[in-house]
Order: sequence, then structure tokens, then C-alpha cells
Amino acid sequence: MVYFERMEVRNMKKITWIGTGVMGKPMAYHLADAGYEVTVYNRTYEKALTMQDKTTVAKTIPEAVKDADVVFTIVGFPQDVEEIYLGDNGILNNVKDYAIVVDMTTSSPELAIKIYEEALKKNIQSLDSPVTGGDLGAINATLSIMVGGNEEIFNKVLPLLEVLGKQVTYMGKAGNGQFAKLANQICIAGAIASTAEALSFAKANGLDETSFLEVVNNGSAASWQSTNMGPKMINEDYDPGFFIKHLIKDLRLSQAVGEEGSLPISKQVLSQYEQLLEQGYGDLGTQAISKYYKSK
Repeated sequence: MVYFERMEVRNMKKITWIGTGVMGKPMAYHLADAGYEVTVYNRTYEKALTMQDKTTVAKTIPEAVKDADVVFTIVGFPQDVEEIYLGDNGILNNVKDYAIVVDMTTSSPELAIKIYEEALKKNIQSLDSPVTGGDLGAINATLSIMVGGNEEIFNKVLPLLEVLGKQVTYMGKAGNGQFAKLANQICIAGAIASTAEALSFAKANGLDETSFLEVVNNGSAASWQSTNMGPKMINEDYDPGFFIKHLIKDLRLSQAVGEEGSLPISKQVLSQYEQLLEQGYGDLGTQAISKYYKSK
């Protein structure tokens, strides 16, 4: 197959990384540390410049992707994904034939399928590959990564993905990575809201929150959210590992995909976060849902 023969010749050493925020920056560094030639791009050029110790910094997307064998992206919102992939100065119009593009943003399954189809028209392969694990997962390379697209292409890119995470799972056809991520966010919504609600209940009834959380985290009610976000709620540490505004985006996407009334728990949690957004808390970490309960 010509596609795979061309990829074998390149050996996928030249990597471009677009989006160098709280997640993207450490992930790009992991690839650079693993010996890949990494070029980075951020819409705010100054942010990318902080990475010139280990990477090449590009000022434009066309400059960033022109020589890339694989292009990774992790940006904020679906409209950002659409712009950087499908715009006139976007990735698909400027990357070379037989390259692979991997979007790690949590985005729309419908958009992921559209990008996949448009990429094929240009002899490019696309994978939708969102992640879960937050900033600590990105920093420690312990992310869980779920991937949709062509399985042979997935297997070619797998060594790169294994540099970034500890669990990499092929989910099936294009769009399935995004469907899996939205389902994951539904799990998070229930777990983080129940942790905040339980802590609020415990405090209201005179319990020491830290002692109560020790009980939870050493029993059957424990979750990643209670273990990692529970202490931050108690200490009113709202620094973002994952922004409220981004979880709102994810939950809105899941509501748009689900049938009316089919996702009642995440719908309720979405409402709570939207109230916090209205109060100006969108740039706080998701653990700040505890503010919702403290206001009641």
C-alpha cells in the first residue's frame, strides 16, 4: 500500500505540535525528550517561545506543518479545531501528502468525522485522539488516550502515543475517540459533583472534612475525583488542572449528542457549572464546583 510505504520511508521523526497550553506543553516536551524533532506552534507566539530550549518554534501553521510527518493538536474548543484544520491557512491545506494528523482536543464527533473525510481527499490520514488525566497526567505521561480512525494508522502512531500516556485504546472508526471522551466526561461530572456534595453534607453536619475524606478514599466510595480533587475542595485550592469552561464545553457536546432526557445526571452538573460560569469562575479548576454547594 503506497500510503504505508511512504510513511515507512519517513520513519515519522518530524513532529509538529499545535497548542502549547497546560496540557500541550508537557506533552510536546515528552516527544522532544524521546528524541523526535518537534516543532511547536501557539496562536500566542510568546507562549511557544518558552519552549525553544527543546523545540523549534514556528510563527504560523503553514510554517509549522510543512515538513511534518505527524501533526498533533490540542486546543480549546471545536471552533478552534475547525479553524486550524479546515481554514485556508490551516493544517490540511499546508501539510504534505501522506502525513498523519492527530487531534487530541475534546471536540465534536461530527467534526472529527468531517476532518477525517477531508483529510482523505488530500492523501492525509486523521485520528481523533482525546485524552483524560488532566495536567498531572500530561506532565507525568500517565494519560489515558482513546483513539478513533483507521486502525492501521493507529498502529503506526501508537509508539508516539505511548510516549504520552500509560493507557492507549483503539476505539474504532473516526469519531469514536470523541464519543469515548464524552462518555468519560459524563463519568467525571457525576464523580466530582458527588464529591463536592458529600463534603458539603459532611461539613453541614459537624464532621471534620479531612477525616471524612479519609474514610471515603479508603473505601468503596473512592474515585480519582475524591482522591485528587477532594483535598483541593477542602483547601479552597481552585487552580486549574482542567478549566470549568472546558468541562462545560464537553458536557454541552454530550448533551447535543444524547437524546433529550437521556443524560439527567450530567445535565444537572452542567447546570451547576453554568451558574459558576455566570459568576465569572470559568477559568477556575473543575474542583471549584464546591463553590456551588457553599453558596447554598
